[in-house]
Amino acid sequence: MAGGVFPVDNSPVTAINVGGKLTLSIIISCIVAASSGLLYGYDLGISGGVTTMVPFLQKFFPDILRKAAGTEVNLYCVYDSQVLTLFTSSLYLAGLVSSLAASKVTALYGRRNTILFGGMLFLAGGSINGGAENIPMLILGRVLLGLGVGFTNQAAPLYLSEIAPPKWRGTIGTSFQFFLGIGVVAAGCINFGTAKHTWGWRLSLGLAVFPAIIMTFGAFLITDTPNSLVERGKIDQARKALSKVRGSSIDIELELEELIKWTEVAKSVKQEPFKTLLKRKYRPQLVMAFAIPFFQQLTGISVVAFYSPNLFQSVGLGHDGALISAIVLGVVSFVSVIVSAGIVDCFGRRFLFITGGIVMFVCLIAVSIVLAVVTGVHGTKDISKGNSILVLVLLCFYAAGFGWSWGPLTWLIPSEIFPVNIRTAGQSIAVAVQFIVIFVLSQTFLTMLCHFKFGAFVFYAFWVAVMTLFIIFFLPETKGIPLESMYTIWEKHWFWSRFVEGEDGEGNHA
Repeated sequence: MAGGVFPVDNSPVTAINVGGKLTLSIIISCIVAASSGLLYGYDLGISGGVTTMVPFLQKFFPDILRKAAGTEVNLYCVYDSQVLTLFTSSLYLAGLVSSLAASKVTALYGRRNTILFGGMLFLAGGSINGGAENIPMLILGRVLLGLGVGFTNQAAPLYLSEIAPPKWRGTIGTSFQFFLGIGVVAAGCINFGTAKHTWGWRLSLGLAVFPAIIMTFGAFLITDTPNSLVERGKIDQARKALSKVRGSSIDIELELEELIKWTEVAKSVKQEPFKTLLKRKYRPQLVMAFAIPFFQQLTGISVVAFYSPNLFQSVGLGHDGALISAIVLGVVSFVSVIVSAGIVDCFGRRFLFITGGIVMFVCLIAVSIVLAVVTGVHGTKDISKGNSILVLVLLCFYAAGFGWSWGPLTWLIPSEIFPVNIRTAGQSIAVAVQFIVIFVLSQTFLTMLCHFKFGAFVFYAFWVAVMTLFIIFFLPETKGIPLESMYTIWEKHWFWSRFVEGEDGEGNHA
């Protein structure tokens, strides 16, 4: 069992054979945990619409309104403001910090308690943003939101992967993105309804407290995962949790015994989880923890989500049309996530990644061509309503490709490929990488759009091509494999097998 996790005496541990039954307890627990995606989705959807609201701009960013009223307006440069982008990107810088700390918190206090703590931080951030009177208050609220999102994005995917039977892990794992999609659509609808009121931006930002309340109170109703309870030495609670989620008719003693064995194996390794991750035999998982969230953000989806109202207003759809277009994008992405949830455990992860990548690449190239032709090299030509709608349609197909592939699978893959002794550390790295890239891209997108113009979409298309090739050559299929047997996929892979073969239990070459 090269590449697996061994006891000190090198005798192999048998993988857990988990039943495939979906119980009511599993469903309820997963709905509560996945609802943390509402927090992230609401923030993704709300900030772009708020930054196009005239009362919001009048209060905090009057220079943008003066620029938009100018006689010589470059369509791509109206919203180019570093302070405005800081309003969006500060959340992700804070999320980066909390996601790194969340590894320790999740291991010490459990997945459920980490979700609860994140919800409370998000509640505070939403309240401050709704009552903001100046830019520092706006940024403080965004920072608190970011801290909350960092904790929930770390703990929720782990919770979903650990609580789900292997047969249903793909579907349940994608539920985080499902709720994220609900949050994006809800935020777009709220922005549209509040945009014409002087206090509309306050309501849009302040309503972030409601998904936080739902998730925070919901966390009191669920148990922590058996894996986490065993890891923290709470064996009796783990037995009760297993009985609850597996159903009283299932003999859970064997599964509990195996969980205890795997945890003892993990604890026998004295190194810190982050140091353990650096061992040669964990190179495949470490690369995936970096590459998959890094590539996901280089699809450009987050900046399109943040700034789609700004983008659509820039290309001639008007204020109402821009907000409606952002809602349409969110609905398309949401529906495609539902499709993904229905087929991910049938067709597998690789198929969805590859097909989604192809669709996104074609659409991004098409958008860049349309914008280049109709707005001119310098972006000073007016764009017709018909061409604006064509851009929207192409971006809808692009959002659909993302919604069935890189959207949900970026949360699923890192949460299922790591062994128990480094699972929280691995998820922490995956979330941190995502926040780093989101921060950089969100802080620079409007400037890049101003200077690159239609070339910004070519930039993202290039990376979509690279990441699709990466999946084809380097990601093995993980569907239907129990978490404790996941090491076998690396042993059989044409490239990664060289890292995991011929190593002893300490990760050294035998």
